[in-house]
Amino acid sequence: MGWDTLRMRMDDLEPDKTLLDLQHAAYAVEAALIRDDRIPPLHESLDELLAAPLAWRGAFDDDGTLVGAVAWTETEDLVDIDRLVVDPRAHRRGIGRTLVGELLGRAGERTTVVSTGRDNVPARTLYERFGFTRIEDVEVIAGLWITRYERHG
Repeated sequence: MGWDTLRMRMDDLEPDKTLLDLQHAAYAVEAALIRDDRIPPLHESLDELLAAPLAWRGAFDDDGTLVGAVAWTETEDLVDIDRLVVDPRAHRRGIGRTLVGELLGRAGERTTVVSTGRDNVPARTLYERFGFTRIEDVEVIAGLWITRYERHG
């Protein structure tokens, strides 16, 4: 696969088994980073993924392979990044950065919010580089901590 250079196309995405497999692989990496595998999307079924009221945008390598995706909800005033997943084999290629950047362009002047595992340093660094401000740490399940971020357009 041509992952040595960032040549990919971005398209809207309908959730399917390929996306679910990518999501599980990406969240398995986060589970290892935060030392906790109770992240809900890690255990989500295809039916649950299909039922989630999310918009999706996918990043596809030049050979058509799905290498990353971002999911969000939005209102007139707010964009909520619900998920950002990148194929672990394609880490450090700018895919997550490209997906977040494209979504922030879509958000325009609206506030954008996102949450990630408190100990997920790569994700936290990515969001902070985009100007997100840490709002709070929250214990969502006993012993499972997330950090919430906000960015004003």
